[in-house]
Amino acid sequence: MSTFSTILLLILAVEHLVIAFMEIMGTPEKQAKAFDLALAYVKQPEARISMANQGIYNGMLAIIIIFAQILITQPNLIYINILLASFITVVGFFGGLTATKKIFLVQMTPGLLAVIVSTLALYF
Repeated sequence: MSTFSTILLLILAVEHLVIAFMEIMGTPEKQAKAFDLALAYVKQPEARISMANQGIYNGMLAIIIIFAQILITQPNLIYINILLASFITVVGFFGGLTATKKIFLVQMTPGLLAVIVSTLALYF
């Protein structure tokens, strides 16, 4: 079960690397489509800076997840996985409420699944 937890966290890391890349390097057209934003908004310099800043957070979260899987051993890793997946779940929930409902499916649901699997790994 802890192996499955690690796999789910690594999938979350890859997802957040893709999100980070889109936020930092994506064209305004692709960003508008991916994040359900108006193209005119995404083209604004202030919005581009904000998206890039948000991308750095997502990228660093992915790096933390990856390094945790490499550097931290059990039983501590499972607690770190629960913490990181819980963070993603809460942020995904808030994003789903405030930004676009798609975030519930794309970010919150995988995070919640990782929380559940990681918590079960404590007992099985």
